[in-house]
Amino acid sequence: MEIERLQDIKRRYKIVGNCNALNRALDVACQVAPTDLSVLIEGESGVGKEIVPRLIHDLSPRNRKKYLAINCGSIPEGTIDSELFGHEKGSFTGAIGESDGYFGVADGGTIFLDEVGELPLATQARLLRVLETGEYIRVGGQEVRKTDVRIVAATNVNVRKAITEGRFREDLYYRLNTIPIHLPPLRERGDDVVLLFRLFAMEMADKYRLPRIELTEGARQLLMKYKWPGNIRQLKNLTEQISVLSTERTISEKTLSQYIPVNEESTMLATLGSNSHGSFESERELLYKILYELRGNVNDLRRELNSLRGKLESATPMSSAVSAYQGVSGDYHTGVTGISSQMVTPMSQQVDYMEAEEVREPENLKYDDLKRSLLIKALERNGGNRKKAAAELGISDRTLYRQIKQYGINEE
Repeated sequence: MEIERLQDIKRRYKIVGNCNALNRALDVACQVAPTDLSVLIEGESGVGKEIVPRLIHDLSPRNRKKYLAINCGSIPEGTIDSELFGHEKGSFTGAIGESDGYFGVADGGTIFLDEVGELPLATQARLLRVLETGEYIRVGGQEVRKTDVRIVAATNVNVRKAITEGRFREDLYYRLNTIPIHLPPLRERGDDVVLLFRLFAMEMADKYRLPRIELTEGARQLLMKYKWPGNIRQLKNLTEQISVLSTERTISEKTLSQYIPVNEESTMLATLGSNSHGSFESERELLYKILYELRGNVNDLRRELNSLRGKLESATPMSSAVSAYQGVSGDYHTGVTGISSQMVTPMSQQVDYMEAEEVREPENLKYDDLKRSLLIKALERNGGNRKKAAAELGISDRTLYRQIKQYGINEE
């Protein structure tokens, strides 16, 4: 694309930035606009995906017809078919009249389906039929209707992963993904972060008649190093906060660091290992490992208490036994969660209680089955290498050999 035309498009749609990935996305959007091909826009939340379908519609022959932007994630599952494809009078409670739905209203125009990955599977099947034949049926109706709508979709989820998990139709993905457009996250756009900050600061100054804030060199470097999980939306919010709350108009690195989250990753879920074969299986194995380690802690505690009971029975001075018990209690108060509250009971009652738990526990929690399953999984992941499997489980080689023999794993 010519530089003059690219700059004109950026001014028209208030797009700020000069990174190659952004320019490439705009170039593809301009090339595909005159056609009727379906477009799938992929990118993280907050990168500005909603601008591209508007640009495509305005540069297409359909620009005199309707343009509808629909957030699929905000429509309840029970009414989304009616919203998209319309309904007949009396087809469900509250249907007091007929409705053409978005595909009827936007006939001849463009529909932007944002968060298309959130559509229910039944609705995905209906959408696939519209893409293939241009036909659809209203909810509660029987008449086949025709529509001439150009569809541009966007998603911030990993569609390929959703397909493997059975949450998205593979055939629909290939129909939507005729022309893919990827918008880069803010952390990959380099100096664009500073340009966007200046734009948002200028808008705040003009809107609220405030002195415009500016960044020092150190603050600019900090701005570009941050990962921006919320992308442009997060940057805009941060700029507005600083513009209103900061008493300084020249923002230093120290001042900026007060507004940037210190550990943004702490709010995200931990990523499971790449060796897992599915998210549900990985979560189950993680739970098995936690229970396995917890069982080990409880067993260690039982041994300590049984040893202490022997000392109490053999010791002549009662005070010496009590002091010995207090020493063990103090250690476990800080080392094992939830145990210290039980240790306020008399020692004889506590030991009896733990012995009773040892009898009931396998029946209630099936710890032995969990331990055996975890051992087998660890050995499979490490190709039968017992030393590596023991290291993964956090136990000694001797303990692993003993438990393999105990559960007869080699006999299968």
